[in-house]
Amino acid sequence: MPRVRRLRNNYARLVLLENGTIRTLDPSLPTVSSLWIAGERIAGGVGVHETALPSPETVDLGGRCVLPGFTDSHVHFPTWALARHDVGLHGCGSVAEALDRVRAAPRTGSWLRGQGWRDADWPDGPPTRHVLDEVEPGRPAMLISKDYHALWLNSAALALADGDLEVEGGVVVRDDGGEPTGVLYERAAWQFKERYATVPDEEYVEAMREGVRVAASRGVTALHDKDGWLGAIGLWQRLEQQGSLPLRVWQSTPADKLSDLRELGLRSGAGSPLLRLGYLKLFMDGTLGSQTAWMSDGSGVTITSSEELEEIVREGAEAGWPVGVHAIGDAANRAALDAFERSREAWQPRGLRQRIEHAQCLDPDDVARFAELGVTASVQFSHAPSDEELAKRYWSDRLDRTYSFRSLLDSGALLANGSDAPVEELEPWAGVVAAVLDHWRDDQRLTLDEALHAICVAPTWLSHDERVRGTLVPGRYADLVVLDRDPFACEPEELRQVQVVATMLGGRWTHNPPPWDRALLREGRMGEDR
Repeated sequence: MPRVRRLRNNYARLVLLENGTIRTLDPSLPTVSSLWIAGERIAGGVGVHETALPSPETVDLGGRCVLPGFTDSHVHFPTWALARHDVGLHGCGSVAEALDRVRAAPRTGSWLRGQGWRDADWPDGPPTRHVLDEVEPGRPAMLISKDYHALWLNSAALALADGDLEVEGGVVVRDDGGEPTGVLYERAAWQFKERYATVPDEEYVEAMREGVRVAASRGVTALHDKDGWLGAIGLWQRLEQQGSLPLRVWQSTPADKLSDLRELGLRSGAGSPLLRLGYLKLFMDGTLGSQTAWMSDGSGVTITSSEELEEIVREGAEAGWPVGVHAIGDAANRAALDAFERSREAWQPRGLRQRIEHAQCLDPDDVARFAELGVTASVQFSHAPSDEELAKRYWSDRLDRTYSFRSLLDSGALLANGSDAPVEELEPWAGVVAAVLDHWRDDQRLTLDEALHAICVAPTWLSHDERVRGTLVPGRYADLVVLDRDPFACEPEELRQVQVVATMLGGRWTHNPPPWDRALLREGRMGEDR
């Protein structure tokens, strides 16, 4: 039984959660029926006598379930927040359908922005600037692909670059006459966005202020932000200073800015309890959807070589920075693992917690190397069902290498799950359902407990928070989510109906504070609220 945390008499607020099921995710005491919260922290669980603490604010859970708060370990948060107001192109089955949505968009602002297109299935040809000009001829238009590794631009947008499009590691699609078609991939796309399609900070901050409320409503209490340009930390700082930050942020930064960070004397972990600098971010390759993943058959785009990554890892280690490297293809993942292995004497003694983002296609010989090296597989459970059709089309000869969640876990690797929003929706519970029920490789599905570990516990290790977050035991922050039912008591298909009722960060409700309607209990499971 957890010990009661020693309390001072000057706590401003005591909360007691009772009459529900509290899943601590601590193996020593997985379940308690009540939870004491003193200030920001958990004070104790079941067995604490009422006289042990002053009179608390009592919350009747009504049979609901409490879990540690969810962490999204891979989210492009400012981009996702802004994209919620863009023209949505997800699910478009043709160029014509995409153009119809653009045509219907409000004509406001200096740019037309959209996101979510994927042309792999389009029967009426690839996107071009000419067809986009037909519906948006005047102001610049920039439509971002579903995987965020390609841009579809109109002529007005292309004119802003005045031919400045080429960059190593990028692809500029050209017609038979050598003219740009309006589609850019990888670094060419990123360079264009950075140079010619900047968004004012205030527009980002307003979108993020709304976005954090949405994230809290979905049980999110922390995230690892992958939008790692140096200005992103300033956006988060503005929210924190305004008291509008209801979650904890572990912020990435581009690896090519390491020299700037060193000059400023900044190291990983610098910041406040809500906002800290995290890790260096870079890319080995592209994506499955854009067919730019670096594969062992020689196809795809190599953005960073293994030797270049090794140098970055070594320089990062000397400056106190871990690395999170994007790797999709089997060749990209092997190259990344090779770099971590060759440089292990530089980073392992320093306790740096390295990570590979995505790890979507792995040579079987490389699966066990994650655990051997101590490199975390930062995966996205929702990508498995979402990418099924593409994987079967483009990787049909290597499907047994894809989305290997079970194989990685069984080998001893640490799995941390993220959404990759806005590529997928920022919805942690959807990731749980994807891992447990919807993975099309039955042998790679996870148990509910394993999936929850990947969104509640494992991410806290990556951010060096494992002693203060991730489990509901005395001394930890009271970062938690209330669900409408106990998922461990559900039939498998009922997991799809689980809903977030409320969210708490550091002892304060960030979404839907109680009291709640009394719950109906039906056949031992949670039903609809009155």
